[in-house]
Amino acid sequence: MTKEKSFKFESAMEELEKIVAQLEEENSSLEKSLELYEKGVKIAEKLRKHLDDAEQRIEVLKKNKNTSSDVEDPIN
Repeated sequence: MTKEKSFKFESAMEELEKIVAQLEEENSSLEKSLELYEKGVKIAEKLRKHLDDAEQRIEVLKKNKNTSSDVEDPIN
């Protein structure tokens, strides 16, 4: 299984929330804050890509549904 396939949206969101909480603590050093920020940005980019991919899949499904509306629905 590739990294992309094993990506779990909910787990990544939880990790990002933990990073935000750590960044909000006032006792973090500058170096630690930068490290956390970089990690957070990378996670946020993966989340954005995952959402974009999901949106594209939805658009394809909607388009396919609209183009196949002339065909009888086998479920109903």
